[in-house]
Amino acid sequence: MRRWDGLLDRYVEECERRGLAPASVERIRAELDRWGAWLKRRRPRPSLEEVDGPLIVAYVRARMAFRSKSTVYGTMSVMRGMGEFLVREGEWRSNPLRWLKGPRIDARSRVPRRIGEAQMQQLWAAAATQRCLYARQLWTTVLAVLYGTGLRRGELERLELASYDRWAGVLELDGRKTRTVRLAPVPELVARCLEAYLPLRQLQVERAGRLGESALFVNRRGMRVSGLSVSQAITRLARAAGLERVTLHAFRHSCASDLLEAGVRVPEVQRLLGHRGVATTVRYLAIADRQRHAAIERHPLNDWLREEVA
Repeated sequence: MRRWDGLLDRYVEECERRGLAPASVERIRAELDRWGAWLKRRRPRPSLEEVDGPLIVAYVRARMAFRSKSTVYGTMSVMRGMGEFLVREGEWRSNPLRWLKGPRIDARSRVPRRIGEAQMQQLWAAAATQRCLYARQLWTTVLAVLYGTGLRRGELERLELASYDRWAGVLELDGRKTRTVRLAPVPELVARCLEAYLPLRQLQVERAGRLGESALFVNRRGMRVSGLSVSQAITRLARAAGLERVTLHAFRHSCASDLLEAGVRVPEVQRLLGHRGVATTVRYLAIADRQRHAAIERHPLNDWLREEVA
């Protein structure tokens, strides 16, 4: 196990070169550090070549006690990737994790609850009551962009001032996760929020002496707003509105679910959100179910039942 740390560093560098988000790379390193520490505590300590299927199963059982299925699935996915790297490096002849199956995950169970209409209004009202004029406009605009376009946290954080094309009415996204640049149409209300925000942004960067800042969303010091600060701001707004915890990603789920419920076709929602496969978009059909209830009410069986009751 002496070579583990060096191999782990090289694997993490490979993940970074593949364009994985920093948060994903950190999670991979933390999970593999935990696995390596467990192996080093074994007595007698196994060599890297002696790590086999039974030993891996023993670790998974110890690591995943009282954990959710999704946690188990995600951890095994990280370990499987490391196993493939060890095979490529010639450290393992084969990857035992390739044949180990994780728990079955129902995709619908991994979709968070969407933000209801009343909750959304409460969040906007909380943003509109911020004391600072710039903070009011900043967070109102951020909420509008998140819900109106369904951006991911990283996509929002990396937006540049040049990303907004006001004449075309789109936001250009870098596509770091999907490796495909895409254009997100901007609804009229979102465009109005952006147009009201931009003059205040310019004033803010001038006051902070950061005229060279290229980020679309900046804080009061004229610096790029981080994804973490956006998540923290949403938590504060939810608390001020008297709501339970609301996550940043819930806006993306709400956007998808509400579009489907409004009758937008699945392929169109898929293109808007930048999903690689349609299966990811189809998950939201389990949430946007009003139309299905309305459809089933037109089933002929209902007419027969009414006749029987009459």
